[in-house]
Amino acid sequence: MRHKTGSSSAYGPPPSAMFPQSVADSSVKAPGLVLLYAPDRSQLRSAYPFTTAEIVVGREADAQIQVPDHAVSRAHAQFRQDEDGWKLKDLGSRNGTMVDGVFIHEVSLEDGSEVRIGDAIFKFVEKDAGMHLRYPIDGFPTVSAGPPTPGVGRRANNVPELVGGAQIDAVAFEVERIAPTGLSCIILGETGTGKEVVARAMHRLSGRRGQFCAINCAAIPQNLIESELFGYRRGAFSGADRDKPGIVKLADGGTLFLDEIGDMPLDAQAKLLRVLQSREVFPIGGTVAEHVDIRVVCATHRDLTRYAHEGKFRGDLLARLNEHTTRLPPLRERKEDIFQLTNGFARAFGSPGASISYSFWLAMFHYDWPYNVRELENAIKRAAALSPEGRFDAAVLPEAIRERMKSYGQREAPEDIRELVETHVDQGTRSATGELVVPKDKKRGAPTEQELREILTRHHGNIAAVGRELGKERMQVHRWLKKYGIDHEQYRV
Repeated sequence: MRHKTGSSSAYGPPPSAMFPQSVADSSVKAPGLVLLYAPDRSQLRSAYPFTTAEIVVGREADAQIQVPDHAVSRAHAQFRQDEDGWKLKDLGSRNGTMVDGVFIHEVSLEDGSEVRIGDAIFKFVEKDAGMHLRYPIDGFPTVSAGPPTPGVGRRANNVPELVGGAQIDAVAFEVERIAPTGLSCIILGETGTGKEVVARAMHRLSGRRGQFCAINCAAIPQNLIESELFGYRRGAFSGADRDKPGIVKLADGGTLFLDEIGDMPLDAQAKLLRVLQSREVFPIGGTVAEHVDIRVVCATHRDLTRYAHEGKFRGDLLARLNEHTTRLPPLRERKEDIFQLTNGFARAFGSPGASISYSFWLAMFHYDWPYNVRELENAIKRAAALSPEGRFDAAVLPEAIRERMKSYGQREAPEDIRELVETHVDQGTRSATGELVVPKDKKRGAPTEQELREILTRHHGNIAAVGRELGKERMQVHRWLKKYGIDHEQYRV
């Protein structure tokens, strides 16, 4: 497959012009392809909803999905739906078809599968493909009020710090609606997804005149968290040589942001609940309550409902805090935003006109980003520092990303080998450590929910270790977790 470099800044025709409104209206919820990257993006739509059970992708205009790329064959690949879901078959193309970095002949697709046809990179989505039509990967400057309409601009226009397409626009629109209400909010999301960014946006749009005060409940020793939250009076304990206001008092009239609240000790939770109920705070060693007017926004990657059932978090505090919940998707579930995020960070770190190679983009989309946007930001910061000439190539990416690319471009195992591997796995052959014995670089079928839970238990929720045992990448493991509704955090020691 031939790799090309360079990029185009053209947006191409507006979605309403390149996708008939009648079709768009009927296909908003449909499965389909979402564009992640293509060297010439002006020739492609941002999404391709599937409106029939068989779709051919090819270079010529007679294909249902036309990819006018010299690396694409006239009839390159076929998407087909049957009783088991959607399948993708290569139609004997000269450059091959890839799914999740592997050349395939025919394969069943999972939600979020990375599909490469020629030099164009897409992801397959099981639903809501049409929602991505109005979000070009370059970014889209226009806005529109009211419910979403395919072919029209963004819904949110006051949260520029949230960069991305359909999923992030939905979060930003939610922030705009909730911020002025004064409701207590819980922001859920993995490390690095931007929970504090959302909290600050809520404060900025709230109209509250006080400060935005943040505290990380996981970073403060248990014996100090109460004094940090509620403050203390002089002489309250050894070393208290002066009065100190707590962060709750400092947030008076503003917003109190409690990061990683799932790690707050139970004693401190009880006192916080009392503050929220009475709107009064007692400093340690104090005798007079101090009135506070605070809006509370919390963030966590923990399952607080499960924690409450297990006695690790107060249910009455959860009920008080959970007046609204905002969920931030991990970056691996919104890879269509990587192009815009990368260019934005490149500008921020002094490389606004960086020439980014195709191999660099390929690695960016193939990597799973376990630490999300924060990890991507650091990768671009590194690339800008190591590329004073303004050319980003794969060689300047962090080692973890380059290591991930070593298996890129493998060939799908022949049918007889796959059957042998699946039989070998089904027979339960295990190593001395209890791991399933799978020949290197061969794939097994999807595990059952019980099998996946057993493996998670054995590896204490370590996704990388689970992937190694199953012969799968982290992204695929996360897809199965999402499919079965499993929170791998509950298996961590």
